[in-house]
Amino acid sequence: MLTKLGKRIIFIGDSITQWGKQDDQEGIGTGYVRVIHDYLKVLHPEKDYEILNKGIGGNRITDLEERWQEDVISWKPDTISISIGINDVWRQLDHPELEQVDEEKFEAIYRRLLQRVRAIGISSIVMMEPTVIEEKVDSAGNQKLKHYAEIVRALAKEFDAILVPIHQRFIQYLLQNSGYNITVDGVHLNSAGNLLMAHEWLKAVKTS
Repeated sequence: MLTKLGKRIIFIGDSITQWGKQDDQEGIGTGYVRVIHDYLKVLHPEKDYEILNKGIGGNRITDLEERWQEDVISWKPDTISISIGINDVWRQLDHPELEQVDEEKFEAIYRRLLQRVRAIGISSIVMMEPTVIEEKVDSAGNQKLKHYAEIVRALAKEFDAILVPIHQRFIQYLLQNSGYNITVDGVHLNSAGNLLMAHEWLKAVKTS
């Protein structure tokens, strides 16, 4: 139920969350956060939601940990929505020379962040699976991503969080072979991809 959200909602993640924020006077952006923001503001004005977009392009789970105190804990949100994992996998493919975030490291850091959130009594945690890398089900990125999505699902269960199974939903869409793209470059979402992501978020929150 939407009543679980409280008033202040923070969305944190990478460029998929940040999308369009730098050119938006409200700081909400033009991606899925904007769709959710407008839905809540227009259809539930009585709730007076305060929505903050804390997405930063290129972020991995390690970057979230570095800024967790400043961008999450210090704001004392009622709800935190997390979307991370794409760059943790993508950097393994396009910059293998970097220090990488393998599955074990990803899980360990994510668990620490969730423990800190629970420790300050945030009432609602929404965890989004990572999306896709290339609009091909069998791409190298998607084969790796499915393991990170599994980690997100397991942690969501462990911490009694709301799970948004967006990786599964995107793969399901790709399997339909509709011929209509949901990304602009295989990773960053177009308006259709953002709509699908926002729809799945709202559906998960409403039915939890």
